[in-house]
This record gives sequence, structure tokens and C-alpha cells, in this order.
Amino acid sequence: MARFILQTLLAIAVATSALPTDNSTNFVGPENGNLVIVGGGSLDDSILQKVIDLAGGNDSSIVVIPTAQGDPSYDQNAANADDFRRLGSKSVTVLHTYDPEVANTEEFVQPLVNATGVWFGGGRQWRLVDAYAGTLTEQKIRAVLDAGGVIGGSSAGASIQGDFLARGDTKSNSLIIGDHQQGFAYVKNVAIDQHVLVRNRHFDMLNVLKYKPGILGIAINENTAVHVSQNTAEVFGASYAIIYDGTYWSRDGDDANQIPDPSGLFYFLRQGDIYDLGLRKVVHAS
Repeated sequence: MARFILQTLLAIAVATSALPTDNSTNFVGPENGNLVIVGGGSLDDSILQKVIDLAGGNDSSIVVIPTAQGDPSYDQNAANADDFRRLGSKSVTVLHTYDPEVANTEEFVQPLVNATGVWFGGGRQWRLVDAYAGTLTEQKIRAVLDAGGVIGGSSAGASIQGDFLARGDTKSNSLIIGDHQQGFAYVKNVAIDQHVLVRNRHFDMLNVLKYKPGILGIAINENTAVHVSQNTAEVFGASYAIIYDGTYWSRDGDDANQIPDPSGLFYFLRQGDIYDLGLRKVVHAS
């Protein structure tokens, strides 16, 4: 028991040091608007419908960005755009370039001006960085969120929403710490991984925590999402999200007989579970 208490105290110290240092907000997630962070794979309509609902329902205007996929070009059905139309979104536009100079023009960003939602498709997240980081496009995407809209994305489109860019290596997606390490930081001091259980990636995030002490790790399995608003993160979908915050949590409510030290701890959340990103604790178990 003494060992468990010591581990818990150490974890609390780490979590406290990891809270956002930006004094303009007390939130780890967006102060305004919503995020839908999806772990990849084939998606149930309920996940895409959640994006539509948060973007304004049938009146939503959604911009789909398929750039992470790496194809030479895209049609207007790319990266779930056709699914958003099928489910009733009023306006769906596919927006793409690999050229940051193009992404920095007023003409290119016009579809984002009246958008109420943005969706990032899957692929390799470093392509999103190379095309849009530091450009007018990145500014306008964040403006959609700041105005109360929604940013969603699956696979690469999930990881890009984090602060530390997990699997941002240009050579291999098997490296969780790569040559691109800065995401778009819609959630601060958080790293996001995806396809986690089906690809046996559930130990990989521990390497990020060693590399970036104090960061919060979230890894999401396929066809599963985390809805983030301010400090509230709610899991929904078919499988699990894994939390790496240096603490132990059990749905049974009992202390573990034997657990690793905080550097090796993680636990699973399922649909309906709610996690507080600021307190770094489960606040509701389904």
C-alpha cells in the first residue's frame, strides 16, 4: 500500500506540472468549439453524424481536408466527404494543396471563411504539417474552432490535433517519435495515437512520455472517438481509448495488487466514460 501511495503522489506531481502554462485559458482543450478525435478504420455513421451535429446539423458547412493521404489529386468525394453529404450536411467542400504558398493565399482559404466544421482525413500527419503549418489556412481552421465550430479527424487527422505529433516521421509510421514533432495543438500538452489496439501499439505511447515528461497521452482504437470540449473528453464508439497519465484507474474501483511504476501505467476507457483533461482523472464511468 505504501508503494501505491508513493506512486500516486508522484503521478499527481507530474500531472500538476503538465497543466497548460498559457494564462489566457484554463482549458487543455478548446475554450470554444469542439473536437472529434477518431482512431481510424472504417467508421460507423454515428461518428460522422456527431461531427455534423456539432457543426450545426443539416445547416452545417464542412470543409474536408484529405491532404494526409498523399494522393496526387482528390475529387469532391475524398476522405468521407461523400458520407457527410449522404448524412445530410448542407455544404461539403474538399480543400487540398501540398504547397504552403498556396495554403497561404486568401483565394485558397475561401471555403473556410463560412465553415462550421473541418474534417482531416487519414494518411500521414506530417503531410498536414508540411502543407499548412504557419499558413493562413492553419489560422482559418483554428478560427472555425474559435467561432464555436468543430474540428474532427481520423487516424492522421486525429494525431494532428495533438500538441506533440505522434508518428510524425516521414520515413516510417512505426516510429512514434519522428522528425515532425509539432501538431496543431487543439489540445495542449497532449499526444494522440490511433489504430492502437488493432496494431498492438498500446505500449508505444510510453516512449513519448519518457521523451516529453509531463505530457498526457491518449491513444484511440479504430471506429472509436473522443469528443473534447474545454476540459471534458468523452469516449464514444465501438472500442476503447487508452489514457496515459501516470496513474492507475480501475472500473472495479479497487486498488491493484501489483502495478508498475507511473512510467508504465495506462488504462482503458469505453463509450460513455468521461475524463477531465485538466484534473487528469476519470470523472464519470459508464
